[in-house]
Amino acid sequence: MKKTTTNIVVLIGIILTVHLLYTMWIIPEVNHLQIMAKSTGDLLPRNFFIIVKDIEQEIAIILFLWGLYLTASKFYETSSRDYLFDVDLLKDIQDNEKDTKNILSSIDALPQEIRSAPLVQTIASSLRRYMITGSVQNASESISPALEAMAVKNEAELAVIKYIVWAIPSIGFLGTVRGIGMAMSQAQNAVAGDIGPMTESLGTAFNSTFVALLASVVIMLLLSFLQKNQDEQLVKVQEYCEKYLIERISISK
Repeated sequence: MKKTTTNIVVLIGIILTVHLLYTMWIIPEVNHLQIMAKSTGDLLPRNFFIIVKDIEQEIAIILFLWGLYLTASKFYETSSRDYLFDVDLLKDIQDNEKDTKNILSSIDALPQEIRSAPLVQTIASSLRRYMITGSVQNASESISPALEAMAVKNEAELAVIKYIVWAIPSIGFLGTVRGIGMAMSQAQNAVAGDIGPMTESLGTAFNSTFVALLASVVIMLLLSFLQKNQDEQLVKVQEYCEKYLIERISISK
């Protein structure tokens, strides 16, 4: 719940910041360029301000920045726990119930941030299964379901980022449809020789698509790296459990 609230607050902050930039900087600059173009009879120049001036681009930029934040926060959350793979949490384990209980108790006493790590959760699940059944095979078999549950959890946590990846180009296509519709409504002026309004509307169409596709490509690339990082972490969890837990209790057995 706390994470969701933080994400919403960040989104609101991004919306206010981007809209302020548009109000105080981009829109005034666009108005100045339009006045200059009308006074000289030239077409609007194709620069940064003209490319991002419309509402569709503003929404795409907001979603892009929010997607960057969500992706970066997940990268940080995942990488901040990598040090656990270099720590032998089970160095004192022996084949007796007392030591297993002590290790499980020490794991339960760890801070919530550490206990919520996939590695620690999987170890705790296997140890509980081993304590209940006394079977190495049952302890080993409990690893796969735990990893599958964590993979499903990872997918669920990426749902918002995946929605952003879909939403950004969709917003761009809406801008394209709006721009083409405006251009078609000004076709009569173009036939009469005044192509300025029509080309400006077509510019709206193409610019919105350009900005949206560029933003979605970057977010999709980062999402792919994030998913790869999460999958690699699950593989490390399995290898750690087999090396430090299953192998040791099997030898002791």
